[in-house]
Amino acid sequence: MTSTPVSPSLPQVLVFAASDPSSGAGIQADLLTLASLGCHPLTAITALTVQDTTGVQSVHPVAAELLEQQARTVLEDMPVHAFKIGVLGSVENVVAVAEILSDYPEIPLIFDPVLASGRGDELSGEEIIAAMRELLLPQTTLLTPNAPEARRLAESDEDEEEPSIEVCAKRLIEMGAQYVLITGTHENTAQVINTLYGPDGVIRRDEWERLPGSYHGSGCTLASAIAGCLAGGASIEDAVRDAQDYTWQTLKNGFRGGMGQFIPDRFFWARGGDETAEQAGANDEPKADA
Repeated sequence: MTSTPVSPSLPQVLVFAASDPSSGAGIQADLLTLASLGCHPLTAITALTVQDTTGVQSVHPVAAELLEQQARTVLEDMPVHAFKIGVLGSVENVVAVAEILSDYPEIPLIFDPVLASGRGDELSGEEIIAAMRELLLPQTTLLTPNAPEARRLAESDEDEEEPSIEVCAKRLIEMGAQYVLITGTHENTAQVINTLYGPDGVIRRDEWERLPGSYHGSGCTLASAIAGCLAGGASIEDAVRDAQDYTWQTLKNGFRGGMGQFIPDRFFWARGGDETAEQAGANDEPKADA
C-alpha cells in the first residue's frame, strides 16, 4: 500500500526546547503560543528541568541520540514550515540540532538563545555558547536575544567597554544570522524598545509600554509567535510586528499562577477579557523576562 502525500491544513512548527513543569516557559510555552496562533506544534525535547515561577533548580539534558531520534522521526513523517530553538542543554545537543537543521536549509529557523532564567539561573555555559556561535548562528534566519544575551553572544576579548546594541547586532549578523531582533526589556528605558536588524542596519524599531510585572516565558512566547507567523507565510518584518503585538497582549493579560513571576496568558483572546497584569495584582518588579 502506498502512502498519500501529506498536505497539512495547519502550518507546522518543530520546536527544540526544554520542558518546564510550570508551563510558563520552555516547550510548554511554545506549544501554547503556536496553538493559539493557529499552528500545529511539533516537539523535540532537549532537556528536563526542575523549575517553577520563582526560578530554575536544575537542568537535565536528554541524550543527543534521543534528541536526534525525536526530531528525525517527526521530520520523516510530517512537513515542517518553521523551526524554533530554545534551551538546548548541552554541547552535544547543539551539535545534533545543527546537523539536523543542515538537512533543511530552506526552512526558516527562529533561534531564542536562552542563556539564563529570569532570576539569573545559568542555562547555557561558555562551551554551549561557543558551539551556538559556530554551528547555529550561520543557519539562523532570525535570532531573538534580549540585550544581555546579545552582549554575551557578541562579546569580544578586544572590547574595552560594553558594546552597544548596534555593535552587537552587527557582530551577530557577521557571525551568520540573517536577522537579529534585540529586545529591550532589561534596558533602563521608560518604554521597552525592540529593534530588528538586517544586513543593512535597522529594519524596524518598536516601542511598547513597560508593564509593571515580571513575566516567566515572555521570550519563548515572542520567538514562537514569530515562528508561527513565518510558518503561516508572513514576511520577517510582518512576523516580527505581529508577534510583538501578540506577546505584549499575553503579558498585559498575564496571571499569577504561583508565588513568583507572572505567566503570559497565551489564550487571552479566547477569554474575552481585557484585564491587565497590573489589575491582576502584578508585583512591582520593573522588568519582563525575555
